[in-house]
Amino acid sequence: SAPGRFADYFVICGLDTETGLEPDELSGENFEQTPLRRTFKSKVLARYPENVEWNPFDQDAVGMLCMPKGLAFKTQADSREPQFHSFIITREDGSRTFGFSLTFFEEVTSKQICSAMQTLYHMHNAEYDILHTPPTDDKDSGSSTGDCNGTSVSKLQRFNSYDISRDTLYVSKCICLITPMSFMKACKKVLEQLHQAVTSPQPPPLPLESYIYNILYEVPLPPAGRSLKFSGVYGPIICQRPSTSELPLFDFPVKEVFELLGVENVVQLFTCALLEFQILLYSQ
Repeated sequence: SAPGRFADYFVICGLDTETGLEPDELSGENFEQTPLRRTFKSKVLARYPENVEWNPFDQDAVGMLCMPKGLAFKTQADSREPQFHSFIITREDGSRTFGFSLTFFEEVTSKQICSAMQTLYHMHNAEYDILHTPPTDDKDSGSSTGDCNGTSVSKLQRFNSYDISRDTLYVSKCICLITPMSFMKACKKVLEQLHQAVTSPQPPPLPLESYIYNILYEVPLPPAGRSLKFSGVYGPIICQRPSTSELPLFDFPVKEVFELLGVENVVQLFTCALLEFQILLYSQ
């Protein structure tokens, strides 16, 4: 049986420099897009611990749900704000485990990856010129550069490009906690503080491994009806577990539902739930 720990796994997903850039076919690869707008396969780079007997690690599911859109590349000109999301893995027996992921961007230090991205851009630009340059005869060969469907469009297409001698390449990376209960706010704070410690010019008070070990092995699940306070990298983290007589744990802000769906859609959705209609939410 599970020992009642707050978290079962700490997972890192991202770019495997050994396998290089692999197109992510599951995300709907579109080779007409510029290489920086394409998605590439991400992989589980590390997990701690390797395995726990009460919650076997599902590498394929965790890898896909941590980074559902695969790897994303950007340059210094793009916005690179961290993004947080959660997911649920439901097993065949109906049991659930919860995942909380923080995706951020870090600089690509592998020269092979940078060169591969540059090569993809050379190939893309060459293919684009072949497909979009209109055929011209010898008489008009000198006057076709101003055509809106010709060279000018090609230059516009290359605006969002990557030049290895000029640009800094960044790739998405993900840190994730796999937990037995859905303490979203606490997990988000843990991950944000870990990311802050990595990106801060000043080192954290203790080695990062100490905080990860603490969250995996020393922080327990709070008993029903009790709250729990434990130390993060930069401050305390608090979570509360409802008692058996209260509503089940729901640690997500209802405000976001209204922001995403709008008031009218929320009212319609609530009405459908009361009338016991079948409800399907479709999302990209």
